[in-house]
This record gives sequence, structure tokens and C-alpha cells, in this order.
Amino acid sequence: MADQSVLKNMTFEEAKELQFRLMDEVTKEFKNNEFFQTGDVGIHPAYNRPLMTARIESVLAKTFDSEACALVRGSGTGAIRNILSVLMEPGEQCIVHEAPMYTTTKETFRLMGLKQKRVNFNDRAALIKALQEDKQSKVFYVQHSRQQPNDTYNLKEIISLVKEHGRDLPIVVDDNYCAMKTIEIGTQCGADFSAFSGFKLLGPEGIGIILGGNEKIQQLHDRNYSGGGQVQGHEAHELLISLSSAPVMLAIQNEQVEHLCSRLSEGEVSGIKQAYMTNSQSKNVIIEFEQPIAEQVIELASKFGAATYPVGAESRYELIPMIYRVSGSFIESRPELRQHGARVNPMKSSANTVVRILQNVMEEISRG
Repeated sequence: MADQSVLKNMTFEEAKELQFRLMDEVTKEFKNNEFFQTGDVGIHPAYNRPLMTARIESVLAKTFDSEACALVRGSGTGAIRNILSVLMEPGEQCIVHEAPMYTTTKETFRLMGLKQKRVNFNDRAALIKALQEDKQSKVFYVQHSRQQPNDTYNLKEIISLVKEHGRDLPIVVDDNYCAMKTIEIGTQCGADFSAFSGFKLLGPEGIGIILGGNEKIQQLHDRNYSGGGQVQGHEAHELLISLSSAPVMLAIQNEQVEHLCSRLSEGEVSGIKQAYMTNSQSKNVIIEFEQPIAEQVIELASKFGAATYPVGAESRYELIPMIYRVSGSFIESRPELRQHGARVNPMKSSANTVVRILQNVMEEISRG
């Protein structure tokens, strides 16, 4: 039986099709070699933002079957913060999963003074009951990737339940680590809005992507009138160039994550109690060691060529494999992972490279 806690990634063929679809939309938007122009800056009078930015937003909206798109400052956090700001007022209540919340999302809720109604999304009956009884919440917020190791909810089913029982609550999906990996993002599953980071899709720093209904996204554009607050045309252009190669690159990465998990589970590296795949935050392998040596393993991994801290946890800079601490929300859920667990993502390397590094690390620990 498939592990319901692990999200299904696109196949190579599906990843290629998404790349081709994106390029098809580019050719419909840009004519007469216009795409070789890197873009304008400032507030174009027709759009109150750079013309190139507006045109690339149109390409992305069509690629992801959405009415509209907004490129905003602040990466994924900025995208989430911006869309919640047009859907909610300070002090209002939002339904969220009963699990440790991603750190910057928690800070967004604090900054906006939002109240949380926490419900276990893994419990269908509890969710239906909460939706039927809730009369105060203004938004339903769900993270596509996993917040804790035992999460098993299916995003599409969750969205369907909210649509059926949730008083037309707007649904916002945090699609970080899932966009251009899973077959569908939140809006393609029926949610009202998807928010994610372009930085996690090989794009330039600081750009967030919001997809959803035209009315609220236009309201967001209207509020973001400052010239300095815009994603400038050349930045949007660079983002689109990066997105063109992201699906296939991420499909290769997914393949190596699966190979690595299989090899570690078969005992190829000594001292490992178990290894399993999670979506925490990116799809990776969690290693649980027989001894409380996680911090030592991570420190030594750097000596043998691995990265031991993230830049964007899948940014354009993260080519070498990462061996680093388990995510904060997972540690909050299972504190023993702080000393017994490590998170491994091959990034753009192979499972062979990761196995070699881990073997070197464990040999050095055994000698010491």
C-alpha cells in the first residue's frame, strides 16, 4: 500500500508536458521577438506595474488554469501574507490544521492578529463537524506539503469537503514545495488561491506567486501601488526563464530521492535505524540514527562536501546535496528527531553521491 503521507510527484513525461505548456503560453503572449526584451521598470499606466510583469503574470495564470496571477515581493511568505491581507481583517478567524505551523506562516498570523481555529485535517469526521459548526472563520488555510510526519490528508478531498460544508469559505493553499512537482496545485484542485515561492523553483530571490480569482488579485494589485514594491519587468522575465527548466529538474531530483531512500532502507549505510520519504518541506529522506548522533553527522557532512544549511531549501543555489536538521515543525511534533534524525535532499546530485558522503561520515564517527 502506498504511503499516504508522501505526496505523488509528476513523472518525467508529466514534467515535460508542463514545461511545454508553459512555453506554449509564452508563444501566445509574446510576438515578434519580444521575449528577447528583458522588461521594463516602474508603474506602467495601463497596469500600475511593469508591463513585462503583467504579461508574465498572464502567462502563469493560463499555465496553471487560473483567472489571474500576482507576482509579489517576499517569496512564498510574502505571497501568503499578501493574499491573506485581502481576504481577512486583523482579529478575524481562520481554520488551520491542528499541527505545528511553518515558522514564517506563524509570524504572518501574529502580525495580522489572526485567530486560529485548529482542526485535525487527517480526521475527516472532525473536519466535517468543524465546518458545519463554524460560523466565525473567514478563510480556510491548508498547507499542501506536510506539517508533521503523520499527516495523511488528501488536498483534493479536503478542498471538496470545504466546498460542501464550509459556507463558501475562501480556500488558500500554501503550495510551497509542491508547485511544479505535484500534478496539480491547490487552485487546480478547486481552491480559490494558491501561494508559493518562485525562489524554490530556481527563480531569483524574493518573488512570490499568487494564483486565483481575478477580483481579489486585482484588489491586491490596487493596494500595491508603490513603484518600489513592484516585481520589476526584468525580474519577472528572469523568473519565467527559471520556471521553464524547473519541472524536469525537480522530476530528476524526485527520482534520486526515491533511489536514496530505497538504498538506505536496505542497509547500505551502517548506523541507520530507518529511512523514509517525507514532504517536510520539500520531498526528502528522513534518516533516523540508532544513536543520538544527528548533530555530529550534520557537522561532518560538510567536511565531505554536503551543504548543511539551506538557502531556500531548493533554490537555484542548492546544487550539492543537503544533509541538515529535520524541519522545525517535524521536531515540534517529534522532539526525539533533534538528536536522532537528519533530513537529506540530493538536490541536483545523485543518490550515489549522498551514499558516499554518508558512508564517509559514519566511518569517521565509528573511528572517533
